[in-house]
Amino acid sequence: MTAVAITGLPGTQAERLSARALLLGERIDIRGLERERSLAAAPLALRLEEGGIAVLFRFGVAVLFGATATAESVLLEKLAPFVSGPYPARESDETQLRIGGPQDEGVDVAGAIFLKQPSIERLQLVADALAKSLVLAHYEARIADLFDRIDPLAATLREKGRTGASGTELLRQIGRVLSIQHKMVGRVETGEKPELLWDHPELERLHLFLAEEYELRERSRALERKLDVISRTMETLLSLVRNRSNLRVEWYIVALIVAELALTIYTLALPR
Repeated sequence: MTAVAITGLPGTQAERLSARALLLGERIDIRGLERERSLAAAPLALRLEEGGIAVLFRFGVAVLFGATATAESVLLEKLAPFVSGPYPARESDETQLRIGGPQDEGVDVAGAIFLKQPSIERLQLVADALAKSLVLAHYEARIADLFDRIDPLAATLREKGRTGASGTELLRQIGRVLSIQHKMVGRVETGEKPELLWDHPELERLHLFLAEEYELRERSRALERKLDVISRTMETLLSLVRNRSNLRVEWYIVALIVAELALTIYTLALPR
């Protein structure tokens, strides 16, 4: 298929175009959005009334190209009812696109992205890389927090021979790990190629440059390894807590049996 060029974008006068990715929440209900101004469907790309283009992803990210502060504010206000689990502090990432010129498509040392033309398919591909990189950064911070929670538990186990946490707390931590794994694999698909490459194989080279620049696969694999370590650690600690609880119950049973025997012996020993 032939790529469709987008003209009239603000910021292209000097062959430059701003790109800004925003992590809005857990999920965006794309189906509920009006599509009169849609330019493409997968991922959904919209032309903004105030100028610029927005590419929206179900996993909670909006990527804006050539949008002013006013256009961004208006878009976020319109999206608010469709965002599930909005984050109180929006994480963001920005870069610059350079359109045209003699350079090959790719990323320079300063992080600017070179494109032959501002086609909607190229912007979708750039948006996909920015969105996934932003989500990976979000998960990296959450997993770092999980490691901080685990470290005191491991230290307590090493020094005092007990976990220092209840089974309920450990189950909550395991739930957090499973939630992150579900979102990474089921929603974001950080290690997968964008669907639009099936219709535009000529953009494969640009995708490879972007994936390498943002280290999408490497970061995704690193997160998977960390999640696996956290999950196995939590399961081990939970097993220890349960074993300790079972042992305590067994001692209670033994104590009750001993008490019953003592009471029986005492009763038999009384004079009749």
